[in-house]
Amino acid sequence: MNFWEYQINAKRTMNAELSEQEQLANLGLGLAGEAGEVVELIKKHVYHGHEIDKVELVSELGDVLWYLTNICNTIGMPLELVALHNVDKLKKRYPEGFDPKRSQDRED
Repeated sequence: MNFWEYQINAKRTMNAELSEQEQLANLGLGLAGEAGEVVELIKKHVYHGHEIDKVELVSELGDVLWYLTNICNTIGMPLELVALHNVDKLKKRYPEGFDPKRSQDRED
C-alpha cells in the first residue's frame, strides 16, 4: 500500500458530519492523545522495566498515522507531499546524516 491508497482508506472512517474547523480540532486532539499513548508505552519500557509490547506499539502508531492522514485529508494535502517535504527539510539540515554539532548550531 502506498501513501495515497492509505489516505483514501483512512478517509472512509472520518466523521463527515463535522465542519472543517471541528474536524481539525477533533483530529488534532486525537493525534495528541494517540501520541501520548505511544509515549506511555515507551516510558513504561524505559523507566518502569516493562517489556515493550510491539503489537500494541504498532497499533498505537497506526492510530497516530490515521489522525495525521486525516488532518491531511481535511486540508486537502497529500500525505506523500508531507513526507517528501520532511525528507527535503532533513536533507538540508543534515546533508551527511544526523550530526549532533549541526543539531546544536542549526539555523531554522
